[in-house]
Amino acid sequence: MRRLFVLMGVFSALSLAGEEKVKLKDGEGKALVEANCSVCHSLDYIQMNSPFLDKKGWEVEVNKMIKAFGAPVKQEDVPKIVEYLTKHYGKKE
Repeated sequence: MRRLFVLMGVFSALSLAGEEKVKLKDGEGKALVEANCSVCHSLDYIQMNSPFLDKKGWEVEVNKMIKAFGAPVKQEDVPKIVEYLTKHYGKKE
């Protein structure tokens, strides 16, 4: 499983060659999001999904990444990640 994540990271890095690095909004939880989410995909996915996801949507999305795709996120970090994503990239109602 570890090899899979290493390979995914290598392929992600290669696919981003020549692209400008996405900069997330500053706030509590930013480092957790960068560390956990960028392991498997570009951080621009966060910005692409932000118009559609409220807090419940971000909870579902983060848990899908863990359960369906095997993202190595600690359970105690999930609420902090969801809170950051909701506050800075959540659906505006």
